[in-house]
Amino acid sequence: MSGAPPEPPPYSLTVLGHDGSPLAAEAREPLERADLVVGGARHLAALPVPDGARTVVMGDVRAALDEIDAAAAAGDGRRIVVVASGDPGFFGIVRALRERGHRPRVLPALSSVARAFARAGLPWDDALVVSAHGRELRRAVNACRAHPKVAVLTAPGAGPAELARALFPQTPRTFVVCEDLGGPRERVVTVRPAEASTRPWHDPNVVLVLDPRRAVPGERGWIAGPRPGPGGWALPDEAFGPGPVGTTAEVRALALARLGPRIGDLVWDVGAGAGEVGIECARFGAAVVAVERDEAACERVRGNVRAHRVKVAVSRGTAPAVLEHLPDPDAVFVGGGGPEVVRACASRALRSVVVVTAGPDRVRAAVDALRGEALTAHAVRIQAGPALPGGTAGQDPDAAAAAFVVWGEREGADPSGRWAPAPPPEAAAVTVAALPDPDPAPAPDREPGPGVRDGRRR
Repeated sequence: MSGAPPEPPPYSLTVLGHDGSPLAAEAREPLERADLVVGGARHLAALPVPDGARTVVMGDVRAALDEIDAAAAAGDGRRIVVVASGDPGFFGIVRALRERGHRPRVLPALSSVARAFARAGLPWDDALVVSAHGRELRRAVNACRAHPKVAVLTAPGAGPAELARALFPQTPRTFVVCEDLGGPRERVVTVRPAEASTRPWHDPNVVLVLDPRRAVPGERGWIAGPRPGPGGWALPDEAFGPGPVGTTAEVRALALARLGPRIGDLVWDVGAGAGEVGIECARFGAAVVAVERDEAACERVRGNVRAHRVKVAVSRGTAPAVLEHLPDPDAVFVGGGGPEVVRACASRALRSVVVVTAGPDRVRAAVDALRGEALTAHAVRIQAGPALPGGTAGQDPDAAAAAFVVWGEREGADPSGRWAPAPPPEAAAVTVAALPDPDPAPAPDREPGPGVRDGRRR
C-alpha cells in the first residue's frame, strides 16, 4: 500500500437555505470555510461571509451558475457555498444545479410557503403551490380562479398587485400577502384584490389566494396538494339535471380529449347549454368561463355547477361580442354559433378549439374558420347508440343521431400550454370516419347563436 495521502475531492458544493433565523452549526461550518459564496444580495449582507471568500451576487441566475461551473472545473478542491431562500429544493436552485451535473449537499431552512401558512394559521397539505418566478403569471392566475387555496411564489412584475388586477372583479378572493418572511421588514397583510391591486409591496413575498368559504376542507385527504382528479369523465347525461343536454356523453368524451383541460388552463365553454362540458373541464382542475346568451340558460349552468361542487364563471351575452372582455383561453369548446363565433374563438385560443355540430354542411365552414386563424383542423363523425337489443328505454341502436366533432390545434403549442417550436410530424393523420362532401347549398338565413346547441340529442 502507498503511504501517499489521498487526493482531495475536486470541489465541494453546499447549498444553504436561509429563512432569517440564525444559522445552525451544521450550516455555519461550510460557510466559514468557503472559498466562493453565491447568493442574493440580501443573503450575502445578512450572513457572516468570511473575509477571504469571493462572492457572486445571484442577480442573473445563469451567470451565477456559470461561475459555479468554472470554480468546480478548476479541480483544486474549492469549497463553494450557495445561499438561497427557505428550502432550496422547493422551486429553488437545487434543480438548476442538478441539471448542470452537480451533486450538492443541501441544508434547507423553513420554506416560505410553510411559513406563510403558519402566519395565516391555516393547514396547507391541501394547498396548490404555483410559481410566477420566471414563468407566465397567466397560469398562476388561472390556478387561483379554479382552486380555493393557492400559494403563489411571486417575482418582480408578477406580484400581488398584478395578480389582483388579473383576478378582480370576476374572482372574489382574499389575499394574505407575506412580505420578507423571516427578514427585518416582515409584514403579513390580509386584503381584498381591489386593495392589493393599488398598494405597493416589498419583495420578496408569497401570496396566499383564498376562497374563505372553502379554505378549510371538510374532510382529510391522503395526498398533498389539490384532491385527485375525477375517477371518470363523460358523465351520463342525467348528471346534468332534467332537460336535454347539448353534448351527449359519447361526444363529450372526444371533446374533452381534444380540449385537454388541466390545472393552469383557462377554458371557454361558448354556448354552454347545461354547462356539461365546462363542468367536466373544471373537474380536471381547469379554470372555466361558460358563456350563454339568456339568464334562464345561465341559471341552469349555475345550478349544475353548484350540484357538481366545482368553480365555473358564467358570462351572459351573445358571442362573439361577449368574448372580447374575457381573458385569453388555452382551449375553447364551441357548442353553438356560426363560423364567425368559431373564428373569434380560434383567434384567441392558445392551444385548441373544439366545435360540435349536427350537419355536414357546417363542417366545412368550421374547418375553414379554424384554418383561417392558423389552426390545424380535423373532423370526425360520431354516431353512438345503445348496443343491446332494444337499447336503453327501447331505443333503436341505428336511430341515434350523428354528430360532427371538428377541432383545431395551434402549431407550436405543447400539451402544457407553453409556446414551443412545432416538432416535425412523426406519422400521418389517421382518419376515424370519412366525411361526406357538403353540397354547395346556400347558407341558412341565420346561424344559431351561442345559446343554441345544434346537432346533438336533446
